[in-house]
Amino acid sequence: MTLQLDDAARPAIDHAAIPAPPTRHFDFATLPAPDRYRLLTAAVLPRPIAWAVTRSAEGRVNAAPYSFFNVFGSDRPVVCLGVLARPDRPKDTAVNIRTTREFVINLVPFDLAEAMNLTCVEAPPEVDETRLAGLATLPSVAVRPPRIAASPVAFECRLIHEFESGPGQWLFVGEVLHAHVATRVLTGNPERPRIDHEALDLVARMHGPSAYLRTRDVFDLVRPVWADTAPQPTETHCKERQA
Repeated sequence: MTLQLDDAARPAIDHAAIPAPPTRHFDFATLPAPDRYRLLTAAVLPRPIAWAVTRSAEGRVNAAPYSFFNVFGSDRPVVCLGVLARPDRPKDTAVNIRTTREFVINLVPFDLAEAMNLTCVEAPPEVDETRLAGLATLPSVAVRPPRIAASPVAFECRLIHEFESGPGQWLFVGEVLHAHVATRVLTGNPERPRIDHEALDLVARMHGPSAYLRTRDVFDLVRPVWADTAPQPTETHCKERQA
């Protein structure tokens, strides 16, 4: 369902006149790592989920979901994926991306949420999580990792930048080489199709270890145009003094 906020329904509030609410300060330099994680992930909501499929140098397939993810450009088309550290050994996703420089981002619809959750398991590197979750895969066009067949959108990516933002914590920037989009979620002009967000029915991460939401609760805000928003100069009329 899409909600429309029109001018009649929008309250006239002078936000500048509202006093700032009380706040509590958190110094991240002294805050323990688990507390930093809890605050960040409970505040930045919702977060899209990248169901990352990679392949090791030996050819083993790995699949795992990550909510530190988003698209960061369209020309060049790039996505960023954050992979946090694990106490005992690097995560398989990070090892595989750094080794092969390839990965596939699959988006997660509601009907695949349980399968996605199963691939969260801390399995040994030799375990193929797509098989563990009973997921069929399809070959990619330009990269070696496969894509998840039931995912409505998959992006084939090649690594262009990597940055170690902490011990064992990596930020990967990938260029999107190819996109695979299920025809059932496409609508409009076949030459320039749009994606129907309700048909896509994605899930996103919320707070805590187990909270998710569906992305169907949408409202529209029309982007303002400066010419209609900028304060208009007031006209002044000068009268000549009469002698």
